[in-house]
Amino acid sequence: QVQLVESGGGLVQAGGSLTLSCAASGRTFSSYTVGWFRQAQAPGKEREFVAAISWRGGNTRYTDSVKGRFTVSRDNVKNTVYLQMNSLKPEDTAVYYCAADQYRVLDTSPLGYHFWGQGTQVTVSS
Repeated sequence: QVQLVESGGGLVQAGGSLTLSCAASGRTFSSYTVGWFRQAQAPGKEREFVAAISWRGGNTRYTDSVKGRFTVSRDNVKNTVYLQMNSLKPEDTAVYYCAADQYRVLDTSPLGYHFWGQGTQVTVSS
């Protein structure tokens, strides 16, 4: 089992950058695929896939709207996964969650992940 804690959210102007961190407990974190999801706080908005990184870190996957702007990486020694977000846009405003599952393929569905963090708010002002 693994516990996840996100950090690094905040308020930033459009065009700015933020780096989110997802710190994990557990000695087997290196065997977990990690996904980043976000959910805008508006009626009817579902949790959407942002990016994912394989358990060894060799493979990544991004949703089209963040390709070229966001980069997911991991440091298995520090038990941490990062989401570097550049050229932020107001439409990136959401609560960002990291999620993990052991030996999972790069799943874009929230249903593919058993373990979730509590989320961190990212607000991008125009």
